[in-house]
Amino acid sequence: MDCDVIPDGMDYQGVVIRPPSEAGSILLQATLGCSHNKCTFCGTYKDKRFRLKDQDTILADLRFARQYSRRQRRLFIMDGDALVMPHDKLVWLLQEIKEYLPWVTRVGLYANAKSVRLKTDEQLRQYVELGVGIAYYGVETGHRQLLKKIKKGSTPETLIAQGKRLKQAGMKLSVTVLLGIGGRAFSEPHARATGELLSALDPEYVGALTLMVLDNTELGQDYLAGRFEPPGTRELLLELRQMLAATDLAPGHMFFSNHASNYLPIKVVYPQGRAEALRLIDQALSGEVGLRPEWMRAL
Repeated sequence: MDCDVIPDGMDYQGVVIRPPSEAGSILLQATLGCSHNKCTFCGTYKDKRFRLKDQDTILADLRFARQYSRRQRRLFIMDGDALVMPHDKLVWLLQEIKEYLPWVTRVGLYANAKSVRLKTDEQLRQYVELGVGIAYYGVETGHRQLLKKIKKGSTPETLIAQGKRLKQAGMKLSVTVLLGIGGRAFSEPHARATGELLSALDPEYVGALTLMVLDNTELGQDYLAGRFEPPGTRELLLELRQMLAATDLAPGHMFFSNHASNYLPIKVVYPQGRAEALRLIDQALSGEVGLRPEWMRAL
């Protein structure tokens, strides 16, 4: 049911995040928090328990966007894993987005292996038909032992299988990996195993972020207690180099490290861009290329 009352702004509760590539998108918060919320490194959603937002609040946000966001062609559904919404509720949301914002050409959302596994292939295809064009898929690492250690709740095989289902349904796949998550102890095997997983999954986009240890996380407590030693800057560059060298993607697919957390931003278009990026990393290792200063790094 529609009405003419326009709210003062869109309803955002707690900390909200979105991928760098969604900076210019309409941001619609349809869920609060993350249904998993157990990863040892993540402190984003510690301030709220997972729940679905009520339909009236969502409709009010769509009315606001209809009035004030007519130049924005993309929309991103927050919070952490909107794909976990019950099928009928997600279909309702996508239909309402089409009704209120017919100029939006692409809807994006976060996804994880658990939320994908809850959906049938037919349901995933229906989301694509209703406008979902890209899923941002948190992998973090391809290393089996490390996935268990950081409480990701997935295995390499599950991550590959469920990510491929998103691609087969017609969504573009943007995979997030995390430099430094293995600490010094796992740096090299993490890089190699993650490159192997990315090669098997072959996403359209890879986004490499760099770990920033947060006090409000289990990993942060491990760091303070001396149980976790993060890699140094040089080790992180070597890890990036090893991961990139181990990652084979289809022509036109891309590997980025352009997030604000990274010391060295790179943008690789496969296949020709990988050799150039490896040379750039080598130049950074030898001191010929400057790095992002610590004070400029951010989540």
